[in-house]
Amino acid sequence: MLQLYTEDTYEVDGEPLFGYLRGRYNQRELSCIDDYAFDLGIEVVPCIQTLGHLGQILQWPHYAYLRDNTEVLLAESEATYEFIEKIIKTAASPFRSKRIHLGMDEAHGVGEGRYRQIFGYKEPTRIFVDHLQRVNEICTRLGLQPMIWSDTAKNNTLQGYYDESNNPAEAPEIVESMPRNMELIYWDYYHTSPDLYTQKLQQHRELGCQQPWIANAAWTWSRFWAALPFTFESVRASTVAAKDRDDGVRNTFITIWGDEGNECDMFSALPALCYYAEHGYSTQEEVDVPMLKRNFEGICGATFDDWVFASKIDDTPTGNPITTRTHYMPNISKWLLWEDPFLSFLSPQYADEDLESHYSNIAAHLFDVLDGKNGIHPMNHRLELPARVAMVLSLKCHLRQRMVEAYRNRDYEGLYDLAQGRLTRLREEVDRLWRCHRNLWMKMYKPFGWEVLELRYGGLRTRLETMYDHIIAHVQCMMMRAEQQGTEPEEDTEEVLNEENVHWRIPEFDADLECLFYGSRTNLLLDYARVISPSRPG
Repeated sequence: MLQLYTEDTYEVDGEPLFGYLRGRYNQRELSCIDDYAFDLGIEVVPCIQTLGHLGQILQWPHYAYLRDNTEVLLAESEATYEFIEKIIKTAASPFRSKRIHLGMDEAHGVGEGRYRQIFGYKEPTRIFVDHLQRVNEICTRLGLQPMIWSDTAKNNTLQGYYDESNNPAEAPEIVESMPRNMELIYWDYYHTSPDLYTQKLQQHRELGCQQPWIANAAWTWSRFWAALPFTFESVRASTVAAKDRDDGVRNTFITIWGDEGNECDMFSALPALCYYAEHGYSTQEEVDVPMLKRNFEGICGATFDDWVFASKIDDTPTGNPITTRTHYMPNISKWLLWEDPFLSFLSPQYADEDLESHYSNIAAHLFDVLDGKNGIHPMNHRLELPARVAMVLSLKCHLRQRMVEAYRNRDYEGLYDLAQGRLTRLREEVDRLWRCHRNLWMKMYKPFGWEVLELRYGGLRTRLETMYDHIIAHVQCMMMRAEQQGTEPEEDTEEVLNEENVHWRIPEFDADLECLFYGSRTNLLLDYARVISPSRPG
């Protein structure tokens, strides 16, 4: 089975702003996907959203009438259910399957926006189950078997959803109102012990769903390469619970997500998919790892260990041990790349780590693999992306620290050498990374969406150019003054400098930095908006 997640990225007749400029699938493309999968014995299930996660359409004034808040549809509005029936019909029509995934996860703030203004206050869980019944009626009328993610309004925060003491079956309004034909999918990408999965499955059965599903994940979101070591641990825990003879499930699947710009090479999840597949053919708690590696090499035409090694771009020299208390993997390569290079305001988080050597070693190893036996392992060419990320980070990670030291010591020759050497090389490597990433995207996807990442690269390139220009101008300014006075410039010379020359100082290098996330060091999972600047937009 393949569940094709689309949100708004499919064509709906009469709705030109649904998936507008987002590379939406047309009906013919979806039918071709279904035909291709059918020939391979694969059932394709449309996976859409019918409550939350619809901010892409709700941002437009045309859909204001459907809006509860910026992400959530307006429940209890008849116009909403007319719209939902329309998109369900459209989403289901290209596929042979009679199943449909309705989403409904993470509907944060349901009932707290326009709903409350129009209908007054109602307990969010009541709104959720009433909405679920209405949408289920639509599916029944259309002859479809629905399923949803199981984080209901009662527990639709990650903390609540995975809290062992939070049992939605203890809420009578959910148990009594949950449609009996509705299949529930417990999605958990964060735990490395089977015990929690087993407990949550039992809670689903108490909720009235005797055959819940489990969804785990290859950690591809908000990063450049899949976090494979943590993925193996969380997938193993999930699958061991799923395979249990007494308390397991019939249906389980692995997900791949592209949150926060879809920067990741989705093919980097292939080792995780192979690992998950091996579990499907084994009754043991762990798979035959040598067999897994051989199968990966034969099926994918790549070297398993090198693909796992590439995941080190989100690790540190000392490593991040994975224990039962580990619930996520940091995305250090992402926030190091997009962090503003001139301010480098997150550098106190990694001041005591030798990231320069760490990333240099990763880049050297991956480029050695790329220069090696690609004829035998043709898919190893995809290692170019993490190799180029590592190369850029080896030059960028401690650059500001080196420059500030030279600047404050009035080592203008050293500062000039850093600008002409390390900074110039960094700009060249960023350009190579951008072109590599663009080429990868255009071969895999439609061009829509690339503009999001290209604007990020553009911002980084222009900030590096500004950094270079200001440093060179500062050095020239100070050396010119030294020549005029016949001496080395003194520290306190503001009054004798031409007031119109703004380059006698570099304010960004005068500023002292503070540690922002105490105790976390590099163990951070941050998005682009958080790392480009310490200033909030607006």
